[in-house]
Amino acid sequence: MQVLVVDAANVVGARPDGWWKDRAGAARRLHESLMTADLPHDEIVLVLEGGAKGGHRAGRDAHVVTVHAPADGDSAIVESVREVVGRGARVTVVSADRFLRARVEGLGALCVGPTWLWDQL
Repeated sequence: MQVLVVDAANVVGARPDGWWKDRAGAARRLHESLMTADLPHDEIVLVLEGGAKGGHRAGRDAHVVTVHAPADGDSAIVESVREVVGRGARVTVVSADRFLRARVEGLGALCVGPTWLWDQL
């Protein structure tokens, strides 16, 4: 099983399209794009934090699982990676955050940057 974990704040923040004026709307658009994207992953975990949580409810929609970070997004991403790796799945994390990437690579995840994801969408 292949799982993609998306650092929504980092991905949305990679494009200066006015997302900061409507964080919830940007999160909703990203979720919609992930729902229809032709990606090679069996499951996509979208981690939302702060105001972006208003863009989509937490829970599963088909192959996309939305997680609302109780505190910071990085901690929720690390926990998601631990859980998925514990199930024996291969995990890819989308983020440009070097510190976060080092943490999840230490757990066995591969990492790609936001540009990779935007190119797929």
